[in-house]
Amino acid sequence: MLNVNQMIEWAAVILILIGSIVSVISAFGMIRLPDVYTRSHAATKSSTLSVLTCLLGAFIYFWVHDGYVSVRLILGIGFVFVTAPVAGHLICRAAYRSRVPLAEGSGEDELKEKLFADEK
Repeated sequence: MLNVNQMIEWAAVILILIGSIVSVISAFGMIRLPDVYTRSHAATKSSTLSVLTCLLGAFIYFWVHDGYVSVRLILGIGFVFVTAPVAGHLICRAAYRSRVPLAEGSGEDELKEKLFADEK
């Protein structure tokens, strides 16, 4: 029979496993998706989720198993949570302003007529 500490340790292990699975899915997305905008989506959203779940699992494991609260892991979670989406947004913005084309079937580009209207 498992006690409470062992169940929490297993939950931490499952979080780390889920994070690594999402990371592999993110890598496949970066390879398979057609343009820089959708690749950035795969790189930022799913990779952020995978890193956060892995770090949270490690934090919970060390907290329960060793009684150690790691400030570095908390700072790592906060840093990744803030910087990765911002970096993805800035990469997409720079690609759009550099006129990197959208993939076929991406839909309508409503920003183009407002952003590049003065160049016609």
